[in-house]
This record gives sequence, structure tokens and C-alpha cells, in this order.
Amino acid sequence: MLTGIPGGRGGPNGRPQGAPESGGGRAGPRAVARVRAAAEDAEEAARAAAERAASVGEVGDEAEEEPAPRLWHVVLSVAGKRTPLPELRRGLEQLAHDHPFLLTGRYAEDHAEIRYWEQARDLHDAAALALRLWGEHRVSARLPAWEIVGLEVVDRPTYHKRVAEGFGGPPAFLGGVHPY
Repeated sequence: MLTGIPGGRGGPNGRPQGAPESGGGRAGPRAVARVRAAAEDAEEAARAAAERAASVGEVGDEAEEEPAPRLWHVVLSVAGKRTPLPELRRGLEQLAHDHPFLLTGRYAEDHAEIRYWEQARDLHDAAALALRLWGEHRVSARLPAWEIVGLEVVDRPTYHKRVAEGFGGPPAFLGGVHPY
């Protein structure tokens, strides 16, 4: 027993400090009632806290769930110093290989446009990914050090609505990399 160890928490008689020396260690009926009432209060408080946590958890789970990823149609326009067309074509073809959702790429000596689908949870994420695309693949695909000069990101329903209405239709060449 920890209280009987010299230097332990108990007093010199082996009993916890402040414990009565007589009475056979039995508490009176009022002390028992107080302990029971305190235990019941603690139990009720714990039950109420659990119910609150469950109701907050249900609402919180719905609020904290991340939206399912959606498809976004991206048009990224880049421009810069003149670059030999064969070199630019090779770079764009490598980008298409590295980024399999690339629909089409069009290019000229000093500018290019790429169209592709991006999967992201919202517009902000899709735009952030699009703005990093050229820079992240510049070295691996040997792309020119051009700057991004335009970006359009629309969700899939908007893209299909535009195509159905005759606006923003598919490019002249669907798939691959082609000169303007």
C-alpha cells in the first residue's frame, strides 16, 4: 500500500494524511449520501457532455466533410520570347505526355494555349493547380520560360452548357498539339 511506504503519501501511521484514526474506516450515512450525490452529478454531467459532443460531431462531420472532387475545364495561355516551333512542339508534346488530361495544345512562336481537364474540390484549387502547371513542367518538358498571360477555369456543367449554346466550342483540333 502506497501510504504505508516511508516517504509515501500517507501519514506516520500508514493512513492517508487527514484520515480519521478511529471509526474503523467507515463513513457516516451523510458522507455516503454526499459521495453518491456527487457521483450521480458527475455521471449526469458526463452523459450531457457526451450528448453535446455527439450532436456537435454530427453537425461538425457534415460541415467538415470535404466536397467530392469535380472536373474543371482549364484554358491556360502563356506567352514570351520567340521560340523555334519544333522545340516548342516537342515541349508541348512532352507536357501532354506528362499531364494525361491535356485535351489540346495550340502554339505559335511567341505564345501557346493549352486546354485540359483538372480534378479539384473547388475553383480555387483548380486555378491554383493550373497556375503551377507551366512552371512545374518547364524543366522536365523543356518548355520556354514564358509567363502565364491568361487563365480560364469553368466547371463541367458550365463548359457543356457553353458548347451546347455554340460558345466556347471545342478547338479546331481535338487532341494533340497543333500550330495556330
